[in-house]
Amino acid sequence: MIEEFKAFISRGNVLDLAVGIIIGAAFTAIVTSLVNDLLMPPIGLLIGGVDFSNLFITLKAAAAGGPFATVEDAQKAGAVTLNIGLFINACIKFMIVAFAVFILVKNVNRFMAKPAAPDAPKGPTPSEALLTEIRDLLKK
Repeated sequence: MIEEFKAFISRGNVLDLAVGIIIGAAFTAIVTSLVNDLLMPPIGLLIGGVDFSNLFITLKAAAAGGPFATVEDAQKAGAVTLNIGLFINACIKFMIVAFAVFILVKNVNRFMAKPAAPDAPKGPTPSEALLTEIRDLLKK
């Protein structure tokens, strides 16, 4: 059983998957920073100074009172919130990751594509066949 496990682990696909997961985790951190630190602040500023990460609706107020400035403050106080801004951020992150994966797969497919085999020579057209027959008859 140990030998089978070694064979399974050392197969190329498993190693490729492990590398992909590690790179994906690092890429997720970069995308999170890109969205939270570079994209959302200017977008929030353009639409009136809204900080998307703190855009939420309080469904049930906390016993400690309210209103709360941030999602974290509301959740610490025990309020039930609908975190719209965090959802918007997650959607933008998904779109960035999906686009990056699309570009990656597109380029890999382009590099892995086999060159097209040349077409087999076609037979003579009907007029060429007729001309060949006439030529052969003239030779006789």
